[in-house]
Amino acid sequence: MNWQNNLKGNTMTTNTEIKSFDEILDAKYGKPGTPERMEAEEAAYSYYSGVLLRRARKKTGMTQGELAAKLGTDAAYISRIENDAVTPSVGVFFRIADALGYSVELTPSRK
Repeated sequence: MNWQNNLKGNTMTTNTEIKSFDEILDAKYGKPGTPERMEAEEAAYSYYSGVLLRRARKKTGMTQGELAAKLGTDAAYISRIENDAVTPSVGVFFRIADALGYSVELTPSRK
């Protein structure tokens, strides 16, 4: 599922009624905890993970091939992660972060 395409047309500019992003998500995917909403959120987190890893890799100046060599994989796999074609496991995410010289830290959310 490409969640970005599914949200097109749900911007505040196409509607005279101003809605929060949560209201838009509720209308499109159901309330939090529903299977549809959980699937949409999982797709969004997968996309965001790829964006984070791509930005970190580029910031270090490392190529996809160089990163792949450090991980014992190929550049095509790194590309698929960065382009949301595959979601890395938690272990792979941590290995990539470590190979890039980053650590992963959990911090309390602002909610």
